[in-house]
Amino acid sequence: MGFMTRAFILIAMVACLTSVAHAIAGQATFYTPPYVPSSCYGYENRGVMILAANRGLFNNRAACGTRYRVRCTSGTNLGVPQPCTGRSVDVTVVDLCPGCNPNQVDLSREAFQVIANPDAGRINIEYNRI
Repeated sequence: MGFMTRAFILIAMVACLTSVAHAIAGQATFYTPPYVPSSCYGYENRGVMILAANRGLFNNRAACGTRYRVRCTSGTNLGVPQPCTGRSVDVTVVDLCPGCNPNQVDLSREAFQVIANPDAGRINIEYNRI
């Protein structure tokens, strides 16, 4: 087998092993304690770095326990024009947010305040599964 053929096969194999993470653009709001009961875990406490998912993401409990990294990208109103802290937060899906729009998630207050000023109330985000 020639050098070029071996190089092509190696590149193809490496390309197949890599995955590209695509962030989903959306919006986040927050909710406050108590965080139990939850749709996924009932009265089992799963901590405070948690997320309530929209119906599509929740997928009839299929998303329970899935972890996401969430990052604030901008504010949605003029009340707090630059609410983002520049940090990201890792959260676990524990609940359904029945009032959330597609690509909207509801973070615990503790998770929200890691990435943004809670006075903003609603922020633009990017999130991806980790």
